Amino acid sequence: MEIGLLTAFIGGTLALLSPCGALLLPAFFASTLGSGARLWLHGLLFYAGLVLVLVPLGVGAGAIGLLFSTYREPVIAIASLLLIVLGVVQVLGLGFDPARMLPGARGLQNQAQVRTGMLKTVLLGAVGGIAGFCAGPILGAVLTMAATQDSLVLSGAMLAIYGAGMVVPLLVLASVWGRLGAKGRSVLRGRTFSVFGRRLHTTSVITGVLMVVVGVAFWTTNGFVGTPALLPTSTQAWLQERSAVLAHPALDVFAIVVAAVVVLLIWARLRKRRHQPIRQEAAKAAADQEDR
Repeated sequence: MEIGLLTAFIGGTLALLSPCGALLLPAFFASTLGSGARLWLHGLLFYAGLVLVLVPLGVGAGAIGLLFSTYREPVIAIASLLLIVLGVVQVLGLGFDPARMLPGARGLQNQAQVRTGMLKTVLLGAVGGIAGFCAGPILGAVLTMAATQDSLVLSGAMLAIYGAGMVVPLLVLASVWGRLGAKGRSVLRGRTFSVFGRRLHTTSVITGVLMVVVGVAFWTTNGFVGTPALLPTSTQAWLQERSAVLAHPALDVFAIVVAAVVVLLIWARLRKRRHQPIRQEAAKAAADQEDR
């Protein structure tokens, strides 16, 4: 299961860097928000939009999978084959846009274009989670894995982690956008090349090959059940034992207070930045009055 969650996170990162819209979101965030607390606040709002759309999709896929839970072996075989097919589709650049298949998705896209401020960021997240011709096979692969989970919570969590895989590199790239330069952005965009007369893209090929590998591994490990855990059992037991110390009401209150202080500091900083130009104009006007 841990391998599946890691795969979902990597899938989100690859969806962000897909050739159809590679680096469009980091460029937008960098140009409109800059860096600092305001960028990270909007990053959280963008993630909230992603979660609002992706998690219900994951839970829905998991619910469909649970209907066939008594036929696990054929379900795993079909899911593995689908992962491999989606990987080949990705390699060949024959993607699809999931937004065309979901009711209301186009309306979300239109709203995201006309809205402003924080609501626009939330709507961009909702749209970004499902839209994209090149990212369609990746989302399809993650939903396929979510459908094979034995728990609706795990199915939803897999899509939430897929969204986190988009948001974390998005914020990092937006933060360093100005330092990347044209060469750095070109490297991230990848490049096209020809094979037997067909134009392929490096990012799509790498993503597709990884999806095929995941499909084969999914088949041979019974849906990742047979894979070794990322952490040894002894380490997991040690972490669970130590984390039990955190289950205390006083620590819960402390965490809430810290979160409230952080939110207030971010709000105060944004408010200061918003009023700074007004103060500068007032000071300039006062200086002009004195000169007269």
